[in-house]
Amino acid sequence: MQKKRIAVIFGGRSSEHEVSRVSAAYVIDNIPQDKYEVVTIGITKTGRWLLYSGSTKAIADGSWEKAEDNKSAFISPDPSVAGLTVITDEDCNIIKIDVIFPVLHGKNGEDGTIQGLFEMSGIPYVGCNVLSSAACMDKITTNILLEYFGIDQAAFTWFYSYDYKKSPDKYIEQVETALKSYPVFVKPSNAGSSVGVSKAHNREELIKAIDIAAKEDDRILVEENINGYEVECAVLGNNEPTASIPGQIAPAAEFYDYDAKYNNAASELYIPARISEELMQTVRKNALKAYRAIGCTGLSRVDFFVTDDGRVLLNEINTLPGFTSISMYPKLMAACDMPGEKLTEALIDLALERVEKNV
Repeated sequence: MQKKRIAVIFGGRSSEHEVSRVSAAYVIDNIPQDKYEVVTIGITKTGRWLLYSGSTKAIADGSWEKAEDNKSAFISPDPSVAGLTVITDEDCNIIKIDVIFPVLHGKNGEDGTIQGLFEMSGIPYVGCNVLSSAACMDKITTNILLEYFGIDQAAFTWFYSYDYKKSPDKYIEQVETALKSYPVFVKPSNAGSSVGVSKAHNREELIKAIDIAAKEDDRILVEENINGYEVECAVLGNNEPTASIPGQIAPAAEFYDYDAKYNNAASELYIPARISEELMQTVRKNALKAYRAIGCTGLSRVDFFVTDDGRVLLNEINTLPGFTSISMYPKLMAACDMPGEKLTEALIDLALERVEKNV
């Protein structure tokens, strides 16, 4: 039987370019080579698409861009092509693709943008669709939807950076009135992996935090500080998703920021989470409820805070979570008898199932 051809796309123009490369190396190394043919497409930080055929080590360390045999290539939006258009000085060729596996984090990767291109191409792809990707990437939209569906979360308020710059005192007062006390967390609405997120302990720090967040997005979310355990749950599936054993994070930094997630191995992960069985089941139930409510498919990692008094508060939903050696999603799935190769194969099958069953 002919192998299905899987196109793994990595890199991108977002602030999470480097993480995407490391995640992609893990994914490629765990796609069963006896069942699938893998082609790799890297997107540079300037947005150039290149067909790459070298090692995953070079993808992880960034040296892939220097490969002399790289060729300009892109996914065609024309469904009659159903594949990759490869351009050289001499000619233009088509490589047919059976499934796209995007290993892209952040803007233009998990916000529905590139998913729109995949939809136009008609090629099955791993992960959430346009709407759920966009909704989960935008923290304010996520919070509003969670509120509608009655899923517990931290108290929040939000505003446009444009309006804030015109009347900063008005919005500082809005934050202090809505959230009542410091510290608070300030986040750009649309950015991933805690990029642009700050913890503000007073008004002076709040002003600085808003300036930092405004560099990443034009809408600013401010949330109350929750004193609790950071607990994460991996969800896998389409119409009948399953939730993993929850895991717990003891971050190396004051909160689980970008460095703690991807660079600092001192952050400790506990699988299963060190919470009661009752709270574990609440986390799993709420993870599935949120996943279905926002229309996720394929996979997502759903993050919570669990407080000492037993509250379970949903923090965010990550539709394309990290797949690095210290990332929680693959570790949680491995703890549920779904190690690397088995997981990547399941994700490919789910992408095909969504097209076959029109999920």
